[in-house]
Amino acid sequence: MHLYRSGTYSIEEYWQIRENSDALLEYIDGVIYMSPSPSTKHQRVSRKLERAFEDFLEGKPCELFHAPYDIELKSSNIEGTKVVIPDISIICDKTGFTDARYVGVPELLVEILSPSNQSHDLITKLNLYMNYGVKEYWIVNPMLDTITVYTLNEEGMYEQHDNKAETGLITSKFFSGFQVNLMEIF
Repeated sequence: MHLYRSGTYSIEEYWQIRENSDALLEYIDGVIYMSPSPSTKHQRVSRKLERAFEDFLEGKPCELFHAPYDIELKSSNIEGTKVVIPDISIICDKTGFTDARYVGVPELLVEILSPSNQSHDLITKLNLYMNYGVKEYWIVNPMLDTITVYTLNEEGMYEQHDNKAETGLITSKFFSGFQVNLMEIF
């Protein structure tokens, strides 16, 4: 994840820059970040995970959205505006939908690492999603063929629910009964 431009910006300046740019831009604490273009493996992994989640969600009230789709994180406990573009978002609370984006906190978010965005997804976004109360956060590493699933505990902190490398079934705590075979993903 690279800085789009140095300096800090208001949310209004961010939306203006977004309107005039084709880049995938996120806004966190006044800083504008630019997402890298996904690799071929990233795209394949994303598509396979999306298919698995979509099959599981069939007939359920939750919806899956894939990048690029803006999530404007909003919580009554946290000031300021943060706009992120997760690789996969699963949203069950429909009250936050607007024509352009979702405003609120999705139940489950998935980020697929790229060589240039690892620290952003592993540190910045993990803490951001935890603080906003995203119930489950999946970090997918296509370079190492691993998936790690974090879930919120009673204290509002992330704890590792599952972690698999190369083989095995990875499970969701939030979506009881959901599992996916890593060999089918990687």
